[in-house]
Amino acid sequence: MGNLNAALQSFNLGNIPVSTSVGFALLASSYPPSSGEFKGDYQGMMQQISGFLSSHGFPLLLTAYPYFGYASDPSHIKLSYALMNSTETEVVDGSLSYTNMFDAMVDSVYWALEKVCVGGVDVVVVESGWPSNGNGEYTTPSLAQTDNQNLVRHANSGTPKKPGKSVETYVFALFNENQKAPGVEQNFGLFNPDMSEVYYIDF
Repeated sequence: MGNLNAALQSFNLGNIPVSTSVGFALLASSYPPSSGEFKGDYQGMMQQISGFLSSHGFPLLLTAYPYFGYASDPSHIKLSYALMNSTETEVVDGSLSYTNMFDAMVDSVYWALEKVCVGGVDVVVVESGWPSNGNGEYTTPSLAQTDNQNLVRHANSGTPKKPGKSVETYVFALFNENQKAPGVEQNFGLFNPDMSEVYYIDF
């Protein structure tokens, strides 16, 4: 990242941010969100990465999929909490209340960053979505549409830890990927490979 940033600056392109993407496999804990902490093996690396990002004002890129959390433990995680359509508080963390898993996931990373970085680093969600097929009743076009539509509507609302601060968010994915192995990985798209619509999202 340092080399790439230096190269961009040498061509007067220093306004282009340089970052890297992380997922939840790097977290030792994420529940409740304030317990968010990177695994011991990754703390040194994340301290260096977040320090670089903080010093340049660049964000950390995050992949955040409530679907995988729900699908791995549906008996303990409410579907409405994962789909962002619950109006009730599902998780209380000190003075903060959470009605959806997406906010909890983002905030757990903010807390993890605070534990390794002295400066502030914004989080940009570069992947989030819900598959429309591939895992039985957990993956239908209706569920995928609900999740992604709620995600689009919610992105500008901030999180309990960062109220009023929009979470720049990208929906994964534009197209179903028919060359991946059969299952959920093929079915995150808003469109089929022939460009027909899987389901409609109002952006």
